[in-house]
Amino acid sequence: MRFELTEALIGDILFSMEDQDGEYYIDIVEGVVAGGMDGLESYFEENPEIDQEDESRFISLPEWDSSSGFRLMERFAAGFRNPLIRDELCSALSYGKGVFRAFKNTLSRHPEVEKLWFAFKDREMKREIVMWYNGLREEWGLEKIGMEPEETADLVLEDFRFRPFQKEDFFMAEALHRSCLEEHKKNFVERGARDSAEVLVRESLAFADYPNKIFASHSVSPPAAAMTAESGGGDFAGYVFGFIKDYVLYIQCLEVKEEYRGMGIGEALLVRLIESLDAHEVGQVLLDLPSWAEGFSRVLLRESFNPYTVRYSLSLRDRVQ
Repeated sequence: MRFELTEALIGDILFSMEDQDGEYYIDIVEGVVAGGMDGLESYFEENPEIDQEDESRFISLPEWDSSSGFRLMERFAAGFRNPLIRDELCSALSYGKGVFRAFKNTLSRHPEVEKLWFAFKDREMKREIVMWYNGLREEWGLEKIGMEPEETADLVLEDFRFRPFQKEDFFMAEALHRSCLEEHKKNFVERGARDSAEVLVRESLAFADYPNKIFASHSVSPPAAAMTAESGGGDFAGYVFGFIKDYVLYIQCLEVKEEYRGMGIGEALLVRLIESLDAHEVGQVLLDLPSWAEGFSRVLLRESFNPYTVRYSLSLRDRVQ
């Protein structure tokens, strides 16, 4: 006997898998989840016509216990791209007896990450269910079914607001910019390129004049384009800024606060800024990508950017003779 794996049935199986106190089965005749705290006893009471001796009618659900849940948390934490939050999650996983509560408390401090976790957990548990169901289909001599991947990043971005840069954003953007500069200098110095760090600082000192460029009328050259990202709670999360000259937008800054990195905010800012441009006023977009941010090149290529130039740095004073 066979049953169809519907979305409703998947939902019931998910709920039952997480109930560690109950004993659940699939009634393959009815195609429903049966069981609970007292196993099948209540199910038989509600359906007296069922032959209780027909063991072939009931099959166990996919195995899932606290160890399975812990391994899932480990995978999520290890794969999280934001190093600050990744360290927090990994630290929570070392709590021993209170590990599940510690993990939950850590997530509660980062609502956007919590939403990612629930989406990740739901997707991975559904994958377990589909694998289990495909094992049954193989026994039945049927083809396996596939599983559509879900874009969890889109779920997080729904909680963020992207809007044109405003005057009140400037001081927060300036503070973020200076913080990012310190990060970049640290990267340079750690690579033995102290002189390059100073060059970077000199190039970025123009930030003090950004308000004039952003809010200037088109009669003032050069005009600018900028976009801001806010979290669901209204916190300043990041921004992108560039100035326009000779029909080219030169992106000067694309910066996201440390706690919001790894969620697709930078890509969303860039895409929304590009979508806001008038093709009659801007024909090309240029962006310098720091060597330590090379991973972002995948985003640029996905958005049809092409490599334009590569800048190399040499410090004669640090050069080994």
